[in-house]
Amino acid sequence: MAAALNTVSSVSLSNVNCNRLRTRPHFLRASVSFTRRRLAIRAAETDSDEAKSQTPEKAPAAGGSSFNQLLGIKGAAQESTKWKIRLQLTKPVTWPPLVWGVVCGAAASGNFHWNLEDVVKSIVCMMMSGPCLTGYTQTLNDWYDREVDAINEPYRPIPSGAISENEVITQIWLLLLGGLGLAGLLDVWAGHDFPIIFYLAVGGSLVSYIYSAPPLKLKQNGWIGNFALGASYIGLPWWAGQALFGTLTPDIIVLTLLYSIAGLGIAIVNDFKSIEGDRALGLQSLPVAFGAETAKWICVGAIDITQISVAGYLLGAGKPYHALALLTLIIPQVVFQFQYFLKDPVKYDVKYQASAQPFLVLGLLVTAFATSH
Repeated sequence: MAAALNTVSSVSLSNVNCNRLRTRPHFLRASVSFTRRRLAIRAAETDSDEAKSQTPEKAPAAGGSSFNQLLGIKGAAQESTKWKIRLQLTKPVTWPPLVWGVVCGAAASGNFHWNLEDVVKSIVCMMMSGPCLTGYTQTLNDWYDREVDAINEPYRPIPSGAISENEVITQIWLLLLGGLGLAGLLDVWAGHDFPIIFYLAVGGSLVSYIYSAPPLKLKQNGWIGNFALGASYIGLPWWAGQALFGTLTPDIIVLTLLYSIAGLGIAIVNDFKSIEGDRALGLQSLPVAFGAETAKWICVGAIDITQISVAGYLLGAGKPYHALALLTLIIPQVVFQFQYFLKDPVKYDVKYQASAQPFLVLGLLVTAFATSH
């Protein structure tokens, strides 16, 4: 369930008070005012070299894309229409991995049937995992990242003042309660004696909160935070889909947690665009902690080695054809890593993810079919 992070502190960047960030009150009691004028003043406090490093890559393109705005990705147009801004905060571009995780879990259950009831069940589970709980996660993350966003992407909805604090908080609560409500409905629908899907939703929501919010703010630690993000995007929706149609078994939990190491690598991709803000606010993302060059190789190593390890597991489990298919799907990912990501992880992050990740998620489905009971 997953992340962006950004906004401005109330002092100059050279004197950021990290203790204030760690002790910022819960979002329901937040009272910081983020007007356009104050953000403009604070943004001007960054030194000229840092400002140059953000231009033009981090500035919104003139006449930016309305499509990018709706997806919540770079190059977005500036919007004043409130529903478009609300949708942007949920970052629809991040929903597909969660939706796909539900598909994989349903496939792994071995009990999904192409009838109307099962299709509708799966769609409700996808709505819970994607628009509701991922939307909650992304909106919450943007709220707690407003200081960093004001440095890296000051034109985003919250730091720019395009949406008010109360409107953001209301959206967070509606998405969270909507997701938990759908989870409870699915447990009743599936006839569960123990509401496993509801508890998975609660657990995932809690991980999302401690990932973004102080005092724990897991994203401050590149290893723990990125693994939590990877597990939320790969493990949790898979578990929900499998529990909805079948039985969630310990071997599947272990296997998906292993696959979540690849999710850690994917999460690192998103850290490169926020290096300046992370460094200024003392957040130890892996590109900050190890440098961009080393972090690039940690990223691709986590993605590739994990998939090779899963292929080895499938081979040992007597699934040689599935293992071969998974290994075959790794090849184009490596090609795109060299073609895009390893050349420039900031400039080509979107191209790399759009090119390589379809092969990774196909590998997830191959693994799901291999483990179906």
